Amino acid sequence: MGAEDPTTTAVRRGLESGNASVRLRAALAVGTSPDAGLVDSLVERCAVEPDGYVRDMLTWALTRLPPAVTVPRLVEQLRSTRAQARSQALHTLSKIGDRRAWPAIGPALLTDADDEVARSAWRAAVVLVPEDQKPELAAVLATQLGRGGRETQLSLSRALIALDEASTPVLTAAGSARDLGRRQHAIATERLRRDPDAGFEYAIEQAKRAVALGTMTAEG
Repeated sequence: MGAEDPTTTAVRRGLESGNASVRLRAALAVGTSPDAGLVDSLVERCAVEPDGYVRDMLTWALTRLPPAVTVPRLVEQLRSTRAQARSQALHTLSKIGDRRAWPAIGPALLTDADDEVARSAWRAAVVLVPEDQKPELAAVLATQLGRGGRETQLSLSRALIALDEASTPVLTAAGSARDLGRRQHAIATERLRRDPDAGFEYAIEQAKRAVALGTMTAEG
């Protein structure tokens, strides 16, 4: 096997630099002049990169490479014990948009204990899901209603709304759930679907009022 091209070697070292600006330039270099030989270095760096700008550039660089090369590597990362490796792989798969990755996004990722991983899985899932599997995906996503803080709940609402009519039955069912948080989130999601300009905060407040009134009526 011949020696590695000096430019490739320099980029590989740049990705491992302790300086974020150097890593950013290295990732930009790969995206500008795609080199499939650097796919493993890019994927491995995604798993540990602390700088958000650099992570975005790494993802962009990966989208510039052939999906036949990147998708299998990224799918492997979905089984990593490192949360960032899973979330970044999912994020990148959603940007690539190759549906060959869909079978790897199962319930374990969609209900991952790490909020960032779960949110990335939701976003990737709605991009990659085949039309005939949307109802099944909506059913899994609905089990997460009421989970987490504002950002997590908004991410889930957006995912369910993106599934359009496939999510209507599960949102209707969750709208009368015993759990108040789950019920509020379902009602807010449906309100946000009908009036996206109103904003999530308003939808949540309206949902809380509706749940409170419904509880008072039931108790009365």
